[in-house]
Amino acid sequence: MAQRHTTSLTLRLRYRFDNLMAGGTTALIGWFALACLAVVVPASTVLVWADRAAPATLSGRLAAVWVSVGQTLKIGGAVGSPLYVLASVALALVALLFVSTLVGLITTGINRRIMLLRRGHSTVLESGHTVLLGWSDQIFPVVGELVAANANQRRSAIAVLAPKDKVEMEEEIAASAAATASGTAAGTSTGTGTTRIICRNGRTTDPAELARVSPRTAKAVLVLPPEGDTGDAQVVKTLLALGAAVPEPGGAVVVAAVRDTRSHLTARLAAGPGGHVLCVDDIIARLLVQTAREPGLSLVYQELLDFAGDEFYTAAARGLAGRTFGEALLAFTTSSVVGLLHADGGVALNPDPGTPIGAGDRIILISEDDDTAVPADASPCVEEDAIVAARPRTPEAERLLLLGWNRRAPLVVEQLDRFVGPGSTLDVVSLADDVRTRAASGVAGSRSRLEVAFRSGDITDPGLLAKLDVPAYDSVIVIGETGHEPLLHAAAPAPARAIDLGLAPETGTETDDRTLVTLLHLRAIGEAAGRELSLTTEMSDDGNRLLAPAREGADFIVSGRLISLLMTQISESPYLAAVFEELFDAEGNELHLKPVADYVRTDREVAFATLVESARRRRECAVGYRLRAGAATGPAYGVRLNPDKGQRVRFGEHDWLIVLAES
Repeated sequence: MAQRHTTSLTLRLRYRFDNLMAGGTTALIGWFALACLAVVVPASTVLVWADRAAPATLSGRLAAVWVSVGQTLKIGGAVGSPLYVLASVALALVALLFVSTLVGLITTGINRRIMLLRRGHSTVLESGHTVLLGWSDQIFPVVGELVAANANQRRSAIAVLAPKDKVEMEEEIAASAAATASGTAAGTSTGTGTTRIICRNGRTTDPAELARVSPRTAKAVLVLPPEGDTGDAQVVKTLLALGAAVPEPGGAVVVAAVRDTRSHLTARLAAGPGGHVLCVDDIIARLLVQTAREPGLSLVYQELLDFAGDEFYTAAARGLAGRTFGEALLAFTTSSVVGLLHADGGVALNPDPGTPIGAGDRIILISEDDDTAVPADASPCVEEDAIVAARPRTPEAERLLLLGWNRRAPLVVEQLDRFVGPGSTLDVVSLADDVRTRAASGVAGSRSRLEVAFRSGDITDPGLLAKLDVPAYDSVIVIGETGHEPLLHAAAPAPARAIDLGLAPETGTETDDRTLVTLLHLRAIGEAAGRELSLTTEMSDDGNRLLAPAREGADFIVSGRLISLLMTQISESPYLAAVFEELFDAEGNELHLKPVADYVRTDREVAFATLVESARRRRECAVGYRLRAGAATGPAYGVRLNPDKGQRVRFGEHDWLIVLAES
């Protein structure tokens, strides 16, 4: 009862206080004045009566109380005739009102400015900075790579413009940077380091709001593709708004990405002649196929595109002008030469070894940093007696399995037909409905080397996967299924059917969830068969890759992270757009993993310069190797890119040489 009474009294007092606060400004001032008097007057009286030097008379003490109250409340406390006292109080109240109003105005102005800054509507006054337009999960790896690229600069800035709360953006980027820093080795990361992250709120499709991040004075502008079906249209509109905001071509490099191949040409027109537009679907499809045919290639690209390792640089020809490209291959001991950047801006990857190097040309090479690309002759390290002739190899027919179907699947089929040997077969298992299956079959009907067969089914169903005899396939590709409702499995009762995780309209978390379930069943199939499946998996979120139930060093193509790395590399070095275009094309030069035994003897140690020379004689550029013994050990998983040419290694029959060669 006492507790109930106390609670009731508390509620009543709170209710009366709420009514008091709701009474308006006049009531609040009155009650506040009474509360002050109720505290100040008694306290002043106690102080006066407790003072030994206080007047002896009552009137004198009352006057002293009045003086104390006046000084405490800043209303004067003057002593004299009533008129004089009233006048002094009035003047004190006027002064108090004036000061209070002035403080209120100043406070309001400061608050308004703080709120304006919080909303992110002020203009960024920077030059030589990098501008990011749009918001998606790709922004975190982009910021991380830009911070790594600017680590050796004393002062750099990244300006982000998106229709999102400024504080939220800053907090999310800071949290991502902190998580990245904590996940690296001690001393290798400091969050954002010397790079300042500046966020602004605004629509990327409004030229006036684009001006908030000063694209005119930026060194690079990156347009990130938003999630959803309208993402490509948003990118095109942003590029048009950027052209309106900066009508005269400036020094900024514009890099954008669209997902659908049908939007690629439109986006390129909107970006203008100086812009670079990546097509996500096309690049991912090409890399999926390349990696499926040469396991481990995804690890090579990850090492090559990450600023934390070795990447592409250019070096002045210097003493190499007038000599041939073949001679340049052994002219850098700690860097791997792969091509020429001509004076007119043209790029030639792996040109003929007899190609002369012009005085205005620059050498394209893979190096740890730009200051490590120092000429040093490595030809003395070549061991002629260790070089062997290539073994004759004829293209063999392959049996391939594609699990899942999405917008990129027809591109995967098309790319496979360019790479595989005659007589190869591809079995496709998907939830695709009959209309989409017939359409895809029509596309596959024009293939010249690849025979395609379709089967409808849920790739998360362990019963279906068991019937496929997955270990019998030479390579398995798993891609995310989108745009379909899950099918019931008639062969199994409802409680035992495949896990229903749903299908997203576009790639995303839901699609990755289904992929994870499929990988779980494939791992069980491989363990039961006692063999390692050759598996290449497409994922959207790099975080889900860490959860994937697959062997260490397995091939994962994480679309969001890959495109982020490509965009960042091109923004720092625009000539790389032409380099990557050729690397991911079925025609021209690309990276390969080839048996080391086809290049050098494996019964002794050899210097890497010997492999470079052996590859040169086949019109190839050797840039690294992968050791089978370390294929399951992170973080490199056996991949060594750009080794010192004087380094001696004993290779095995099942090790691979990483070369840049024609398809």
